[in-house]
Amino acid sequence: MTATRTIGLLFIEGYADWEYGLLAASAVEWFGLRTVSLSPHASPLTSIGGVKLVADRSADPAYNGDLDAIAVIGSDGWAAEDAPDVAPLLRAVAERGGVVAGICGGTLALARAGLFEGVSHTSNGRDWILGHEPGYAGASGYRDVPHAVADGRIVSAPGSAPGTFAIAVLEALLPENKEQFGQMRAMFAREFSARS
Repeated sequence: MTATRTIGLLFIEGYADWEYGLLAASAVEWFGLRTVSLSPHASPLTSIGGVKLVADRSADPAYNGDLDAIAVIGSDGWAAEDAPDVAPLLRAVAERGGVVAGICGGTLALARAGLFEGVSHTSNGRDWILGHEPGYAGASGYRDVPHAVADGRIVSAPGSAPGTFAIAVLEALLPENKEQFGQMRAMFAREFSARS
């Protein structure tokens, strides 16, 4: 029997409520994966919407050797001068061949870890990411698009794209499920096409 694959959701104070829900719920409900919450901050954390979260684990790489993927959830805190350094954890997951993903401000953590070097990626806008991380490694690979971008096992998205982020992370982790991802895309798209 194969061990259940695990996705770590990395949160810091002021995390964005809308950026992880589709990923976490889809991973567990539709694909039978396991999710765990991690944080370099002491719990409880408070989201932008005022929701409290107690992380399952710290962000120490020594306690997270079972992660098959990690998704850095956005927060204004990632743009702060005292943003936590989670590069050792992100690099450890990447070096094991895991999926490393960031959405919104979480993309800054990937940029700081050097994970965008030689990789197509996106964020909240070229000027936004360069304003916070001028000259980061791989800046020439930036794609100014409104949806998630996956390049191999590195996934990035603007904060306005939690749906494509969820699909891109899961697709990078479970490439054998192509038909199901097509169904997810169609389902998510119906929400918007029904309103036109």
